[in-house]
Amino acid sequence: MESTTPSGPLAGLKVVEMGQLIAGPFAAKTLADFGADVVKIEPPGAGDPLRNWRLLKNGTSVWWQVQSRNKRSLALDLRNPEAQDIVRRLAAEADVLIENFRPGALEGWGLDPQKLLEANPRLVVLRVSGYGQTGPYRDRPGFGVVGEAMGGLRHLTAEPGRVPVRVGVSIGDTLAALHGVIGVLMALHERQRSGRGQVVDVALYEAVFNCMESLLPEYSAFGAVRGPGGSALPGIAPSNAYPCADGGYALIAGNGDSIYKRLMAAIGREDLGQDPGLADNAGRVQRVDEIDAAIGAWTKQRSVKEVLEVLDAAAVPAGRIYTVADIAADPHYAARGMLQQIHLDGGDALTVPGIVPKLSRTPGGQHRNAPGLGQDTDAVLREVGLSEAQIAALKSRGVVQ
Repeated sequence: MESTTPSGPLAGLKVVEMGQLIAGPFAAKTLADFGADVVKIEPPGAGDPLRNWRLLKNGTSVWWQVQSRNKRSLALDLRNPEAQDIVRRLAAEADVLIENFRPGALEGWGLDPQKLLEANPRLVVLRVSGYGQTGPYRDRPGFGVVGEAMGGLRHLTAEPGRVPVRVGVSIGDTLAALHGVIGVLMALHERQRSGRGQVVDVALYEAVFNCMESLLPEYSAFGAVRGPGGSALPGIAPSNAYPCADGGYALIAGNGDSIYKRLMAAIGREDLGQDPGLADNAGRVQRVDEIDAAIGAWTKQRSVKEVLEVLDAAAVPAGRIYTVADIAADPHYAARGMLQQIHLDGGDALTVPGIVPKLSRTPGGQHRNAPGLGQDTDAVLREVGLSEAQIAALKSRGVVQ
């Protein structure tokens, strides 16, 4: 798995990652997957808390093996002025610096992004936080779950009349990370013209809110407050999860006008398929309960497998609800390279997600496993000009590990 020279469209890009847990590190991971040289700064001793989150293998989280692949680890105590000077050296030669601390943390360490930009005008600084770097809430702590709620997502993720539930993964952090990557790539593209870097400010709640589709304009135009729709997609019909004879559910999206007609023909309800009042989405929404009842009556007489076979033949989008066991056994996942096997330092095999997106000519890849804490400290410090004696002295004082 180890190789000395990363390849990919971002090969040669130098990134300093100062974040921890999810949003900042996920952004850096995405850049690293496509060839960027990411130096991850972690506190000596414990390192990034993600190292110990959820299920551990050989004392380290298996999540860590995904989140930190292709990165190098520099264990550095950012509270120490000598460590802060090392960050300045790294930033002076970097293309990108990523952080997801609370606003003001960098400034408190003497690492104000504007000063870093004065020393390196080409630097792009990605700052991910709960509420952004400005505004009345900027100083509040904000994790992904709070951003999901404030961004409007949590209100929609429930059955009507029941307590809203969270999405089962840290979707707010991930959306913020991906928006951060987009911002970084746009800033790097603009830098080709101007020669200047800039700060990319991403708020968790804004990243979620940006995905809320027509939520705000519907409220503005009609005073409509969209509520939770359960397994359906309110205002789009038919699109729902339908119970099947074997206890499973078939997800059926028959909301395109021509698709709807094919769906009705497939379930033997041409009367509904040819009804002029149901020819478009607006009419179907008015009678969605009737349509859902007809589809449900048909699916309840068949297994999920039988339902999907009929609808696949009719070119109607449909699927079943996957568990991770289904994912691991699915031939399409395998054919697309999404089930990637790596070997940990002890030799144990581990299956991890593949690289997204797929680039035809310069694809991303995994060229090294997630690092041990401080695994690359000496190499990184040598690269910024420190001698072996200086490195030893820093270690003796606990500045680095």
